[in-house]
Amino acid sequence: MEYNPQQLEKKWQTFWSENKSFEPSDDTKQEKKYILSMFPYPSGRIHMGHVRNYCLGDAIARYFRKANFNVLHPIGWDSFGMPAENAAIKHKLHPKKWTYENIDYMRDELRALGLSFSQTREFATSDELYTKWEQEFIIKMYEAGLLYRKSTVVNWCEPCHTVLANEQVEEGCCWRCGTPVEQKEMPGYYIAITKYAQELLDDLKTLEGSWPSQVLTMQENWIGRSEGLEFDLELSKDSRFKLDKQFASYKVFTTRPDTIYGISYSALAPEHPIVKYIVENNLLPNDKIEAIKAMQKVSERDRATQDKQGVSLEIDVIHPLTGELIPVWVANFVLASYGGGAVMAVPAHDQRDFEFAKQYSLPIKQVIVGSEGIIENPTEAFTGEGELINSESFTGLKNIKAKKAIIYHFEQNSIGKKQVNFKLRDWGVSRQRYWGAPIPFVHCDSCGLVPEKVENLPIALPEDVEITGHGNPLDTHETWKKCACPKCGKEALRETDTLDTFVQSSWYFLRYATNHKKWEKEGISKKDADYWMDVDQYIGGIEHAILHLLYARFFTKVLNDLGYVNSREPFKRLLTQGMVLKDGAKMSKSKGNVVDPDSIVEEFGADTARLFILFAAPPTKELEWNDSAVEGAYKFIKKFVQRSSNISKEAALNFENIEHSSLNKEEKEARRKVYDALKRANDVFTKTFTFNTLIAGAMEALNALQAQNNELVWAEGYYILTNILEPIIPHTCWELADNLFERKNFNNKIEVKEEVFALDSIVLAVTINGKKRCEVEVSPSASKEEILEIAKKQANKWLEGNEIIKEIVVPNKLVNLVIKG
Repeated sequence: MEYNPQQLEKKWQTFWSENKSFEPSDDTKQEKKYILSMFPYPSGRIHMGHVRNYCLGDAIARYFRKANFNVLHPIGWDSFGMPAENAAIKHKLHPKKWTYENIDYMRDELRALGLSFSQTREFATSDELYTKWEQEFIIKMYEAGLLYRKSTVVNWCEPCHTVLANEQVEEGCCWRCGTPVEQKEMPGYYIAITKYAQELLDDLKTLEGSWPSQVLTMQENWIGRSEGLEFDLELSKDSRFKLDKQFASYKVFTTRPDTIYGISYSALAPEHPIVKYIVENNLLPNDKIEAIKAMQKVSERDRATQDKQGVSLEIDVIHPLTGELIPVWVANFVLASYGGGAVMAVPAHDQRDFEFAKQYSLPIKQVIVGSEGIIENPTEAFTGEGELINSESFTGLKNIKAKKAIIYHFEQNSIGKKQVNFKLRDWGVSRQRYWGAPIPFVHCDSCGLVPEKVENLPIALPEDVEITGHGNPLDTHETWKKCACPKCGKEALRETDTLDTFVQSSWYFLRYATNHKKWEKEGISKKDADYWMDVDQYIGGIEHAILHLLYARFFTKVLNDLGYVNSREPFKRLLTQGMVLKDGAKMSKSKGNVVDPDSIVEEFGADTARLFILFAAPPTKELEWNDSAVEGAYKFIKKFVQRSSNISKEAALNFENIEHSSLNKEEKEARRKVYDALKRANDVFTKTFTFNTLIAGAMEALNALQAQNNELVWAEGYYILTNILEPIIPHTCWELADNLFERKNFNNKIEVKEEVFALDSIVLAVTINGKKRCEVEVSPSASKEEILEIAKKQANKWLEGNEIIKEIVVPNKLVNLVIKG
């Protein structure tokens, strides 16, 4: 049989489509597997990262489908977002047209790879029906107090007239027009993810062993739980007067209460209310005011990479224990979003505080000593453990004990309290752009902020807009923007912000779990979700370790609390695949090292692309593209097809009763290699996902089959190999299995026959004084005495004339003879 990949791949893709071969069953009594790869953004063409992700998921889905599981393996499109608007500006196309044309093209590309996705459960997140249910969830979250509107400082580009995400600010400038970005206070919508911070942290423990430890650590650090002391720093009398008695104190939080006697200054974030008051009322010299304003224009993320900068605010606070006056500064390293935007600074024991103090010649007061004792001229902060000094009644305490003692002292005297803080901030979901899901609220002069009535959903995007890149076209679309208040009926204005696209990807897996026949009537079917959830295997890039996975976990918990689902964690197991590289670098157009998947499929066939991508490296490791390895994959498949001609129809029907004991050595070895590959396959598909080892085992098995001539052994070998390779090279295996076995080997799990692993003989190395001299072949049941007799006879020329003083037999490995001299 000759191998013609284009012909047989088209044949089976047509067959699968016409026969709806990959649709999940409605039979909920059948054991299920939900296999999901992270869905793509419809950028226009798939890349090799897509190929790797979807081939991994497809291999797992096909394995479980053959093992008689009811498999849900869906695909969809994460289709809202800025790239569509940028393309609209560049190509003068409507974002919707650009997006859906890309989806059509990419769907065909994925189909050409033979991926076994459900066709009935496909959707795009920009579909109005998807938006309808998402808007309902947003309204329910608002009613439950989990979504709110507030003013906050954002990145603002005036020429583009839009808010920018941190990722869209490049070196302090707008990524689109290059204009310096301003920090501007604007109203926006926030989801209260912080209410779930502790649960999100605690539930990471339930994922240990099923998720990569690296991902769990990244999420734990992002949530950032810390315990410490919260207390007020009272402003001095003179400082209160300077601030027109508008402020009496401010709160600080510290995880190091043991260092509290070492405070030598306090620092506020540039956005702190006191700092803003001072700037607005010109309470400092002009040069200082300008320096603070410059700080306020820089985003928190960019400040983190800048040199430390500060300005004395010429005010003081009172130390809560000693009564000393402490100078107050504004510093660019203090974040408004953490701990109230104010810190007590202890330069002797915090490196960041130390560097700032050195720069501005502020005092450095050591209050903890280690084995080195008091450090006279420190070059860095002492952050180790030790004993307290210069700390009044706490002097002499070990600093770990002192933390608890000082917190207790603050609480007993009602001047502070133990506090748990998180780095995690509430999720800002407002975006001032067109191509996104409209936030379903109305602004009414009489009623204030009002959610739209559920029966009026979806609030769909108007299509008669022009995307120019300057501002949000929804703002200027009068007929869309003007509406009646859902509460009082008076004229009102629609909210023109759209939702962050992470919202769409935070619940799409629950939409897949709902039977498509119910999509018009409900966003998520609780009954269906009870059957399909949780996702048994999730596959995607490590770059989604924090935001997407954290938001998806959070959304699942919220939807559970709102009564939509019973799941609390969405993904049982997570596989993060490595990047595909070429010439040692990530593939990109700018580097000129992109390999087009379409051209590989066109030249070698989809099965070659699939085999290479799964064979070249373990899935979690980076994969280096190799043209010769692609050709090698093609040659293996070609040989696999051609060698099938060694099997007659009669042999294909009568191989099941092979008498193993009557086979010769080569025939037995071939069977052992085939069944070894089968055994390996079961482990690979359910535990390790090291498809490279499975493919290597199949290649070894084919070589072993070629070393013998028994037609029945050939038939049995192909019966098994086409089964275990079907998830990897499906078109080829369907063709061969159909021709030889009428695909009966795809219907049931093939049992491993342990008889094939029973060896007629074993080979042992013979060493003399630890140096290998020869090998002997013995029966597996041979006694120690028999093995030694054979070994001595075989090694006689090295033993002759020497006295053996020790004889060692290591079972199944070697014989070691120790001679004198």
